[in-house]
Amino acid sequence: MNLIPNNQINLYGLGKNLEQFISLYRRKNLPKKILLSGLKGIGKSTLAYHLINFVLSQNEEFPYSTDKYQIDENNKDFKLIQNGSNPNFKLIDILPEKKNIDINQIRELINFTNKSSLNYKPRFVLFDNIEFLNINSINALLKTLEEPNENIFFILISNQKKVLSTLKSRCLEYKISLTNAESFLVLENILKDKSFNHINNDLINYYFTPGNIYLLIEFSRKHNINLNNINLKDLLITLIKNHYYKNEPYVKFIIYDLIEFFLRSFSFNDNSYLYSYFLNKIDNTKKFNLDEETFFIEFKSLALNG
Repeated sequence: MNLIPNNQINLYGLGKNLEQFISLYRRKNLPKKILLSGLKGIGKSTLAYHLINFVLSQNEEFPYSTDKYQIDENNKDFKLIQNGSNPNFKLIDILPEKKNIDINQIRELINFTNKSSLNYKPRFVLFDNIEFLNINSINALLKTLEEPNENIFFILISNQKKVLSTLKSRCLEYKISLTNAESFLVLENILKDKSFNHINNDLINYYFTPGNIYLLIEFSRKHNINLNNINLKDLLITLIKNHYYKNEPYVKFIIYDLIEFFLRSFSFNDNSYLYSYFLNKIDNTKKFNLDEETFFIEFKSLALNG
């Protein structure tokens, strides 16, 4: 199964959040600039796509189902967003070959917002992974957010990373969360199976979002790693030792999350300074786009003794 948010016709676990936004829209009170913040993999982007589809498909032949929290696969706007040709939707996200959302993407966005709507529908700009906006991109974006054109809505997705105050202050923030029980229920709906059939308790205790657990399970299937018989430490050693993050970029995010959980869950006895040292190292590596391989190898050597 492909868990790319724009492909997800079902919304699991966040129906109440969607109902809140739909109610605001119907009362003409939906904020023009929304910041959805929460853990990566919790479903924030999928929630945004469902809200956008509800708004854009209201008068279509196959409108959004508010009873089932479901997009009809025959829905015209759904298909147009999937193939990147919906005139009422613009996605801004980090490009595969880039380390940041660059200023050229913001210039394209500004051109999009300056165009008139051809069908009188509202238009939406979805910013995914806003932590990858660099300072030049943010500065170029601020004026557009400050004075948005009529009938344009901005939805920004933050993965609980620090958001520049000048950007955050221009948006209305909604914090999205799931309990552990809700996360596993969402995962079981996605897998059509019990999550504990695929992963042991030692690892489940560290993965809180359905998206992250799902990625880990899919990765393990691809590389024949038995998640029922491996602990957190050995999994980290396996991921780093085999350099999986080089050919599969999403693996580095799995490693970062596992390292943070490992640091917070294990004591280092006389080497307790390693806790703060590596947490700072993670922040600096992400913030300044430092070499991940150097960091991973150092962590494996000093913290995992491998």
